[in-house]
Amino acid sequence: MTYETIIVEQPADGVGLVQLNRPRAFNALTGALMDELMTALESMDADDTIRCMVITGSSKVFAAGADIGEMAQAAPADLIHMDFIARWERLRGIHKPVIAAVAGYALGGGCELALACDMIVAAENAVFGQPEINLGVIPGAGGTQRLARTIGKALTMEMVLNDRRLSAAEAERFGLVNRVVPTEDYRDAAVKLAAEIAARAPLAVRLAKDAVNMALETTLSAGLAYERNHFYGLFSTHDQKEGMAAFLEKRDPDWQGR
Repeated sequence: MTYETIIVEQPADGVGLVQLNRPRAFNALTGALMDELMTALESMDADDTIRCMVITGSSKVFAAGADIGEMAQAAPADLIHMDFIARWERLRGIHKPVIAAVAGYALGGGCELALACDMIVAAENAVFGQPEINLGVIPGAGGTQRLARTIGKALTMEMVLNDRRLSAAEAERFGLVNRVVPTEDYRDAAVKLAAEIAARAPLAVRLAKDAVNMALETTLSAGLAYERNHFYGLFSTHDQKEGMAAFLEKRDPDWQGR
């Protein structure tokens, strides 16, 4: 497809990359951009040659929030009709792992987009924040919920109620990001991580992602049962037989994704 607000690449074997590309607007997340982003991710999710995805922006800004011009005069009925937040929810339906490669500002909807991904690789210059309170509203695409589940209630309250920003180092310390790397290396580091995951057993990766996400949705006993069912189910796959045979034979496995 031809896109107007994103750039799509395949920078490594098994890795799909989507770069947000509205530099003059600091990658503000319009409805059109979010539609293109989710369409690209869904296409990669259905592509057997892609096994892990990366979302990134520029070295100065990941995304500085939603496009305020689209919603400044909106009424609740307008927002319902636009169904703007549903675009973020489409990311939950992606089965393969998605990594956010964040440099510069990830604010408001940009922070929420990164939070909706499975992992975050942050550049040293990354800044995370939810400044919606300054506009008379609150985060609406998961910021209050995903932050609280990740960094706890107290710090989430400070970020949401008082516009506290987290540096990359703080985000790593509080468990918001997987790692912090030099700004000039952040994209390569995210692609390298994605390539490592892409080289693993595809069905196991998919079900592992699903099981970890379920831990945030249910009780421990229900989550353990869910995990156990996935574990047992994988013993019906070719890759389980191949992986264990390769281990016993001291060779590299040849994953088939079946």
